[in-house]
Amino acid sequence: MDWLEEQYDKIYRYCYFRLHDRERAEDITQEAFLRLFERYPDIGWGGSGKENVALPILYTIARNLCMDEFRKPRPEYRDWEEFEIPGNSDTEEQLVLKQAVGAALTRLCPGEREILLLRYVNELSVGTIAKVLGMSRFSVYRRTMQAKRRLQEELGKEDIHEG
Repeated sequence: MDWLEEQYDKIYRYCYFRLHDRERAEDITQEAFLRLFERYPDIGWGGSGKENVALPILYTIARNLCMDEFRKPRPEYRDWEEFEIPGNSDTEEQLVLKQAVGAALTRLCPGEREILLLRYVNELSVGTIAKVLGMSRFSVYRRTMQAKRRLQEELGKEDIHEG
């Protein structure tokens, strides 16, 4: 999978977690890439530096489009558990854990969910997240650690294993 395909999947995931709607997330993802290509045609897609230049811009565009989408009338809330992560079918234990993590995530504030998504699901560097969110690397690191602690606390409240 080339760089653009990998980033497309990650931007889609990011938009889905923000919007909780597959169709809207897909539309926003496509729009983000279109805007990136229209506004920055000479970004240099051939070299390894494209990640350093294009990635923060791409996430910023997607983030702004998601915020614009929030201003529109929203359909009913969809649960985190609906999100399908590609891969092998889950075992019963993995399904229970996925539900527990989904429930714990819903109890975090949107900013905490966003920073965890960017860092651990989409695997962005602290520096890239800092550029996307417009904050210092130290702030990103501190907020990531706080969000991880809160998620662990929320998971500790869950009764993951029955019996």
